[in-house]
Amino acid sequence: MMDNSVHILLIEDDPAHAELIQRAFEDRGDKSRLTIAHNLEDARACIKKSKPTLIIADWRLPDGDSSELLSEEHSESNPPVIIMTSYGSERNAVDAIKSGALDYIVKSSESMTDMPHIAENAIKQWKISFEQERMQKALAEREAQFRLLAENSSDMISRHDVDGNFLYVSPACHTLLGYTPEELIGLPVITLVHPDDVKQIMDLLTSSKWDDPTAAIPYRARHKNGVYIWLETTARIIFDQNNKVMEIQASSRDITERKESQVALQRAHIDLQEAYDKTIEGWVVALDLRDRETEGHTQRVTEMTVRLARRLGCTEEEIIHIRRGALLHDMGKMGIPDEILQKPGPLTDDEWKIMRRHPQYAYQMLSPISYLNQALIIPYYHHERWDGSGYPHGLKGEEIPLFARFFSVVDVWDALSSDRPYRKRIPPKEVVEYLKKESDRLFDPYIVEKFLPLVTSS
Repeated sequence: MMDNSVHILLIEDDPAHAELIQRAFEDRGDKSRLTIAHNLEDARACIKKSKPTLIIADWRLPDGDSSELLSEEHSESNPPVIIMTSYGSERNAVDAIKSGALDYIVKSSESMTDMPHIAENAIKQWKISFEQERMQKALAEREAQFRLLAENSSDMISRHDVDGNFLYVSPACHTLLGYTPEELIGLPVITLVHPDDVKQIMDLLTSSKWDDPTAAIPYRARHKNGVYIWLETTARIIFDQNNKVMEIQASSRDITERKESQVALQRAHIDLQEAYDKTIEGWVVALDLRDRETEGHTQRVTEMTVRLARRLGCTEEEIIHIRRGALLHDMGKMGIPDEILQKPGPLTDDEWKIMRRHPQYAYQMLSPISYLNQALIIPYYHHERWDGSGYPHGLKGEEIPLFARFFSVVDVWDALSSDRPYRKRIPPKEVVEYLKKESDRLFDPYIVEKFLPLVTSS
């Protein structure tokens, strides 16, 4: 239960939703205080008057987005924010969390009536997170101070003037770099740094980041035997009473083995990704061999979908999932009988009912494979239509995941532009006119607008 010291600000422009959430708090019977604002202007006034313990805000409000209230910095002056929305998507959720939201809730009667419990857990989570960050920062500062003072440390402790020349270096320099302290005193540290890392070190010497004792800077340094090793250095700038830089104190350690392990791990990850992709391509070949009438369709739509994704500003990580999803979009047809899949003429109504099950077959086949969770969006939803007339769920508008919305345009474009057993390909101009005609009915009009230049220019 929350006590009367807890003040929750609810920002909700829908009176029915606000009333439902308010009733949930009242029914629970705790003593927390709930204030309701219906727009951002009122919310800011409430925050200015009395800082809330927690903000629960609808994503879209009459005078803006509640994302304007988010802050990536955890501090007592920035209360945590839970974002609510009626039309949730995974992409919106990720963006909200990255922007500083504590949680992202899709509105439903269940989630709104459970809001007191959600709020209580959120406040606990925020306090724990804030305290952990405070303790970690304090601990990191103490550890940095200890390393700088530990003469017998295995780390190399050093002092430098404002130009980076060694003023002092601990005996550990012989273990790390093969030099005695006497050989290094008076030398610029930059003479030991790998040429490719010199600019990074010079930039950092003149930046405020070196004033953070927990900032660890990795770079390559030349051992006396001529071999470069990886060092990680934490440093602190020492100021005099007039706030002028006196010297730089640093602690360095050998991280060569860690770097080599990271490189090996990255290579293994790349090899694994390549193995995944080769497996997917094998599945696609198997489907093409079974359905020769659409052979080449998968590769064409995949290439065009990736081009469209880049035009729409998708990240490279998103494009990896999009490419996999495009390759696998018809994977569910593996579950369709040959007499239907390879029928040389139009399908009957009963045959269409069976054919329309292939997105669900794709879901059943691919959902247990965790690395395909994002890619599965396209096989599962690419037959949904903007006006809700698609299948398997009859989703409408932006309820349809973005990746599926733009793949559906590419899929139909290629299908109409290709020969099929029961008809010849349609001329390019007629395909373009069809997409324009069905824009805002079957297809997202924004996607069609962005797609058409790709095909008309080529």
